[in-house]
Amino acid sequence: MTLLEFRDVHVTYTGSRGRIPAVRGVDLKVEAGTTVGIAGESGCGKSTLAMAVLRLLPKSAEVRGEILLDGEDLLRMGWGRLRAVRWTGASIVFQGAMHSLNAVQRIGRQVAEPMLVHDKDLSPAAAAKRAEGLLERVGLPPSRTRSYPHELSGGQRQRVMIAMALACDPDLIIADEATTALDVMVQAQVLQLISGLVSERGVGMVMISHDLSVLSAVCDTAAVMYAGRIVEQGPAHEVFAQARHPYSAALGAAFPVIGDPAARLRPGGLAGDPPDPARLPEGCSFRPRCAVSVERCGEESPELLRIEGARSSACFVAQEGEPVVIG
Repeated sequence: MTLLEFRDVHVTYTGSRGRIPAVRGVDLKVEAGTTVGIAGESGCGKSTLAMAVLRLLPKSAEVRGEILLDGEDLLRMGWGRLRAVRWTGASIVFQGAMHSLNAVQRIGRQVAEPMLVHDKDLSPAAAAKRAEGLLERVGLPPSRTRSYPHELSGGQRQRVMIAMALACDPDLIIADEATTALDVMVQAQVLQLISGLVSERGVGMVMISHDLSVLSAVCDTAAVMYAGRIVEQGPAHEVFAQARHPYSAALGAAFPVIGDPAARLRPGGLAGDPPDPARLPEGCSFRPRCAVSVERCGEESPELLRIEGARSSACFVAQEGEPVVIG
C-alpha cells in the first residue's frame, strides 16, 4: 500500500537573488512497512523535500505538485486538518536533538505534549505514564522523564526525539539526518531501533542522509538527489553496489572499503562543488563534474527513466546501456 507519494513536486525559494529552485520535479513513493532513503550532498534538496511534507518550509518557499499521505494532498489541506495530521499521520525526527528539544522542560513533559494536544480525553497522568513507556521502548529508563535535555548524551537525546515521533502512533516517520554527529556505536543502536520500528509496526520511513553506509544498512529503496532532482532510484543494495548514474558512483567511490588497501584513497571520485541553484548549467546539471559525459549532456537535461527492473537513472550514458565507471 502506498503511504506517501510525491507527484512532480517543485519547491522554489524567493529572496534577494530572485527565484531559486531547490526541488525540481520529484516523483517518489513510500510503501507502508518499508524504508526509503534519500541521499546526496548538502544543498541537493533533501531536507527541503522532507520539510515540504508537513508544510514546515518558510513563507518564502513556493511548493507545487502533489504530496499525498494516504491519498490526501497535504499541500491543499486546511490548517485544521494539517494540524491533526502532524504527529498522528506523519512525524519528523530532526537532525541535532539538542536544538529540537526545549532546554528548560523535562523530557517527560516534552514527550507527553503531542499526546495531550491530539487526544483531549487523555489525562496528564495517563500521558506521563505513556511517555515512560515510550522511553522504555527506545531503550531509555523511565526515570529519564525527570531529566532535562542537557543531562542526556547525544544518543539519548536522539532516542527521545524518536520517542516523541512515536507518541501519537503515526503511519509515517521522516528521519532527517537523525544519526548525524553520533558516534559509531550509538549510531548502530539508533539504526537498529529504527529498523525494528518499521518491521514491527509497519510504519513507512523516509530516511535522509549524506552517509551511504547508513542508508544501505536500513533502506529498502534508495533515491539519490542532485541539484534538486532525483538522478537515480532503485533497490538500495543495487544502487549502492552498482550505481547507474555517475553521481551515485562518485558518492560510492568516496567511501573506502575496510580491509582493502587499494581502496584507501581512490582518486577521481568527485571533483568540484554542486552547482549554484540560481545558475544551473545548461543540459545535465551534473555535466561540469561528470567523467563520462557526452555531447548530448550539454544540450538536454536527461529525464529519470527506468533502465532495468526497478532501477531508474537520469543519465544518457546509463540509458543507452553503457556501464557507469568512476575512477
